[in-house]
Amino acid sequence: MTVDLDAYVAEHGGEWRRLDQLCGRRRLDAAEVDELVALYQRAATQLSVLRSRSPDPALVGELSQVVLRARARLTGRPRPSWAAVGRFLLVGFPGAVHRAWPWWCGVATGFSLLTFFLIWFVAGNPDTAAAFIGEEAAGDLVESGFAGYYTEFSAPTFAFHLWTHNAWLAAQCLAAGVLIVPVAWLLWQNALNIGVVGGVMVSYGRADVFFGMITPHGLLELTGVFVAAGVGLRTGWAWIAPPAQLTRGQAVARAGREGVLVAVGLVGVFAVSAVVEAFVTPAPVPVPLRVAVGAAVWLAFLAYVVILGRRATRLSDSVDHEVDGVVDRHHHR
Repeated sequence: MTVDLDAYVAEHGGEWRRLDQLCGRRRLDAAEVDELVALYQRAATQLSVLRSRSPDPALVGELSQVVLRARARLTGRPRPSWAAVGRFLLVGFPGAVHRAWPWWCGVATGFSLLTFFLIWFVAGNPDTAAAFIGEEAAGDLVESGFAGYYTEFSAPTFAFHLWTHNAWLAAQCLAAGVLIVPVAWLLWQNALNIGVVGGVMVSYGRADVFFGMITPHGLLELTGVFVAAGVGLRTGWAWIAPPAQLTRGQAVARAGREGVLVAVGLVGVFAVSAVVEAFVTPAPVPVPLRVAVGAAVWLAFLAYVVILGRRATRLSDSVDHEVDGVVDRHHHR
């Protein structure tokens, strides 16, 4: 159902113009401030009505500008604050990750099955490993190459390299998600790399070295990649099959906004995984202790997403329900 635009503009256009005039004044007296607040509240509700019922993007855009100006006039210029950072860490990021859990859990399952199949296949077919990396390279990898990779550079330099590399990989998954195929290609490349290296190590009887060194950091690092890929693919699916109540553009825009939250949050996740990989993975301590540290960090992240993310999702659903109720009541007046 759409709104009769001519009638709606005729009924409320004067209020919008008055609100715009008040926003443009340098000083307001007490009565004008009260009027500004009242007009802003009404205009915000009317904007919600237009967004859900009106096909006219120009009108929606004009009223959005007026509402934003009024909000800025009432709240002052927004400044970065610890409260905003806290809200992002406690609500924004975990909520966005939690709402996308079917996607990244699906990616994690598919990636893990494919990777373990490749390890099993390469380990059982040594000629395959030789075809991929060569016999001499395979020998070097087993003797010193795999373990040496984690100690080739100083820990801080190595951590920075890992951080930027993984953040770039996640950014590619999120940005290319709308096309779907590039994300699948990136995941395949990573699964193939792990599968071949793992298969070679297993075939030479060094499975303990491989899993003992990749597990501490790999749990969190790969989970971050799975989250990025899952959120990226969800954006692509929003383009292919948008929800019934949203246009294709609206669905992609909403998924894209969540993708931005995830992208910013994953910068921190990959920083933590890089520290684990650079300092814990090559540490001269028993393997069970290294794995325990990595597993504890990984489980802490999952608990963070499940507990805070579930709460943020419930809060978001409650707000959406209240907004829909206001819009419907206003529409049926």
